[in-house]
Amino acid sequence: MDINQVVGTLVCTYRIPGLEHCSLRILKDRKGKLQVATDPVGTRPGNWVFTASGSAGRYAMGDASILTDLTIGGIIDHWEPETLARTAPATSRATSQAPAPDSGAAQAA
Repeated sequence: MDINQVVGTLVCTYRIPGLEHCSLRILKDRKGKLQVATDPVGTRPGNWVFTASGSAGRYAMGDASILTDLTIGGIIDHWEPETLARTAPATSRATSQAPAPDSGAAQAA
């Protein structure tokens, strides 16, 4: 699962069988990459959502015959990406500075 933000609605006049009645949303990830997802929950632009991808996306639609590989699984009620993004690098930096457990053995060899 991933966390994305809904940035718009995708309107398609002609669709393949199985997607005729699916709502489609344009999502943006934290890196700015845009994706299209089916939306069984009724999101709006600006909502933060979690998504299911691959075959799990088909099952999340409630009908495995729907041809999708990305489905919105729910709307996130409380999400502060700026706060989490600021604390994440400090944590990863602290772990990356820790010496490797076998670093002494590698120098002796």
